[in-house]
Amino acid sequence: MSGHHHDHDDHVHDHEHDNQYSDMQARVKALETLLTEKGLIDPAAIDAIVDTYETKIGPRNGARVVAKAWSDPDFADWLRRDATAAIASLGYAGRQGEHMRAVFNTVETHNLVVCTLCSCYPWSVLGLPPVWYKAPAYRSRAVIDPRGVLAEFGVSLPDEMGIRVWDSTAELRYLVVPLRPAGSEGLDEERLADLVTRDSMIGTGLALSPEVS
Repeated sequence: MSGHHHDHDDHVHDHEHDNQYSDMQARVKALETLLTEKGLIDPAAIDAIVDTYETKIGPRNGARVVAKAWSDPDFADWLRRDATAAIASLGYAGRQGEHMRAVFNTVETHNLVVCTLCSCYPWSVLGLPPVWYKAPAYRSRAVIDPRGVLAEFGVSLPDEMGIRVWDSTAELRYLVVPLRPAGSEGLDEERLADLVTRDSMIGTGLALSPEVS
């Protein structure tokens, strides 16, 4: 890799500095503030709902897709050939998930997803996009220094392992199928889904081992 240096503190600062509200976000925030002041909504409740959809309900759909691919070779082959149809067969389709491609991690290659132009993201299988995914710092550095970005997320890969970066667009979005962790043999699909995290399906994380899930 190049000698480019960017420590974790700078990374966080860039995310916070660059992640300004869009016009729509500002309007929503203003409305939320007004309703809160009138006592009509509880900000904590809204935060809990958003967190549920961002980290639990949405990503659980994708986790079930990955778990089925791990346990069913025919489905995995279908997912490689036509991810949109394979995912839709499980009932996960709709807005932001109309055109999907699944990319499979191997012992030689790790896949990482970014959207360099905006924040295209497969809502139907991953729920709401995390704030950092939309931040300019991630969108630029994931392409320039993917190994460094992964290290900041706690993912240290062997030097000999290649990293392939996929750029999502309005026409095509990606789902990373992480490597199935050792020790997961014999687990049913529901239990396997527990090992799949949102970040592992973006490429900024790995699947959990059965011992720590």
